[in-house]
Amino acid sequence: MTNPPPGYGYPSDPQNPQNPYGQQPSSPQSGYGVPQGPYDPQPGYTHQPQPDYAQQAQPGYVAPPPGYPQQPAGYAPNPAYPQLPYWMTPPSPYGPPQPGSRTLASAADRFLARLIDAVILAIPVVILQIAVSATLGIWVTALVDGAIYFGYEALMLLTQGQQSVGKKAMKLRVVALADGGRPTDNQLVGRAAVFALPQAVYCLGSLFFLVNVLSLTWDKPLQQCFHDKAGKTVVVKEY
Repeated sequence: MTNPPPGYGYPSDPQNPQNPYGQQPSSPQSGYGVPQGPYDPQPGYTHQPQPDYAQQAQPGYVAPPPGYPQQPAGYAPNPAYPQLPYWMTPPSPYGPPQPGSRTLASAADRFLARLIDAVILAIPVVILQIAVSATLGIWVTALVDGAIYFGYEALMLLTQGQQSVGKKAMKLRVVALADGGRPTDNQLVGRAAVFALPQAVYCLGSLFFLVNVLSLTWDKPLQQCFHDKAGKTVVVKEY
C-alpha cells in the first residue's frame, strides 16, 4: 500500500499538531525583523548635512558695510560704477532710492541749481557792472564779478550746510569725497576760489568758467568739475 504524500490528508508529523504538514518554520531574515517607516534611514546610511549656501561668499564679492542699501537677490554689484565711494548709494534700475540715501547728482540737477543762483545774483551783478564799467572799465568790472561770485559761493557753503540757494532747491549738497561728511573750511574756500575767481580775468575767465562747468559731463564716474577736484568734493542728491 502506497503512503499518501505529506500534505494531502494526513499529517506528516503526528507528534506536532501545530505543524501538521512538516513545514519548516520560517525565521525572520536579517534586516527585516522590524518594519521600517518610509523615512527611516537604510542600514549603513549616514546623513550628510546640507551646505548653507546663504553663508558662502562668492569669489571676488566684498560684503557692504552696515547700513549700505542691499541690492535685490540674484543681482551682482553694478559693474558700470565700480569706483563710487562706499558711502554713496549707486544708481539702481529697481526704483527710486530709499529715503535718506544719497546718490551722485546728475548734470541736469547741477545745471538747474547754478541757473537758480545766477538768477538770484543777476540783479546786483548787473547793477554793479553798469556802475563800474561806466567809470573804471571792463577789466575792473570783471574783477568785481569774480569777487561777487566768490563771496556768494564761499559764504553759502560755509554757513548753509554746503548748499547754495539753488542747491537747496534741487536737494543737492557738497560733501567730502573721502567719507561723505562735511569738507573742511579750507576745502570749501578752495573750491569756491577755483569756481569763481578765474572770472575776474576778462574774457579768458569766462572761457575757463564754461570749460569748468562742462567738465562734469566727461569726468567719470564721479562727475567732478575742476573746482570739485580742487576741493576733493563731490555733489550728491539727497532723498
